[in-house]
Amino acid sequence: MSNSEKTNDTENRSASPENSAEENREATTDKKPASVRKLTLIMVGVVLVFFFWYVIADRLTPSTNQARVRGYIVPIAPQVSGVISEINVAVNAVVKKDQELFKIDPEPFEISVRKAEADLQKAGQDIGAETAGVAASQASLANAQASLKRVQLDANRLIAVEDQGVVPQADVDRARARVDQEKAKVINAEADLQRAKERLGSKGQDNPKIQKALSALEKARLDLTNSVVIAPSFGGITDVRVDAGHYAQAGKPVMTFVSTRAVWVEAYMRENNLGNIEAGDEAEIVLDVAPGKVFKGEVISIGYGVNWGQTTAPGELPKISVSSGWLRDPQRFPVIIKFVGDDAKGFRREGGQADVIVYTGGNFLFNALGWLQIRLTSLFSYVY
Repeated sequence: MSNSEKTNDTENRSASPENSAEENREATTDKKPASVRKLTLIMVGVVLVFFFWYVIADRLTPSTNQARVRGYIVPIAPQVSGVISEINVAVNAVVKKDQELFKIDPEPFEISVRKAEADLQKAGQDIGAETAGVAASQASLANAQASLKRVQLDANRLIAVEDQGVVPQADVDRARARVDQEKAKVINAEADLQRAKERLGSKGQDNPKIQKALSALEKARLDLTNSVVIAPSFGGITDVRVDAGHYAQAGKPVMTFVSTRAVWVEAYMRENNLGNIEAGDEAEIVLDVAPGKVFKGEVISIGYGVNWGQTTAPGELPKISVSSGWLRDPQRFPVIIKFVGDDAKGFRREGGQADVIVYTGGNFLFNALGWLQIRLTSLFSYVY
């Protein structure tokens, strides 16, 4: 082999590694754009899938984390003024229907009753008529009327939400039946009073003194009955800030009663969630107070309107609020949902936060995804 051939062979051998390295770099460079493109396409595909799932799920399985447990809040105020002699409940106490909450010193009212009875007796003596029977009948009528008033107030709260289905129909029917029973008692008491007045005689019955004495006696007996304040139904007592010796004024609340008979969830759905929601749709509820648990519910009704803060006083020009950005804030409407079953008893607290999902149709895929979503939410509620 000649010297020139040896030299060329050496040069070719020394150049081969460099050529190989360059080729490897070019191959690697070609692979990198392909990998980036593939990853980008995958990410875009995932984003599109989530986007379409979000849009469709918002219509078929709408959900919200802006929901509250609601119930009746009743300020407990006496109907007569006086010094409280007994407080029979404590803060956050559970009470039964007609349980005595507190009592106003009855002595002034007992004195008024005795005075009214004496005045009626004297009026009868003045006109020469017997009034004992009238007094007894008047007392029975006053008691019957006071009992009817309490029962009627309790029934009215249930009847007010009867159409919404928040309370069981059986409870509403029992409340109506009890009102009818109390009305019958009042009618019987009125009949007894009328017979007593007839025995008193037309002259005595129409006598202004008798009428005035009878009215005073009725008022005194009613005040004595109202000196004992009782619970309107089963529920809880909170915000007790008085004790024995406090002077209670008529009509001024001294404690708060939270009814547990009618409890529901008020879910604030975005306006574009409402397209497929109808009364009777199945719902599921997660309460912050019970993490890990999912409760059954049912849609009762959808709010007809909300206050959007654009009202102006007469004589003023309207104020137009302008939202910045290309997406405006969604308007929310209340959707009333009742609890189905008794699983949530003990967890339903007025004002408690909740998460809600509504199943508006029979789509198996989206219902299954919604079922999984609400259960994940229930687990996350352990940490927030």
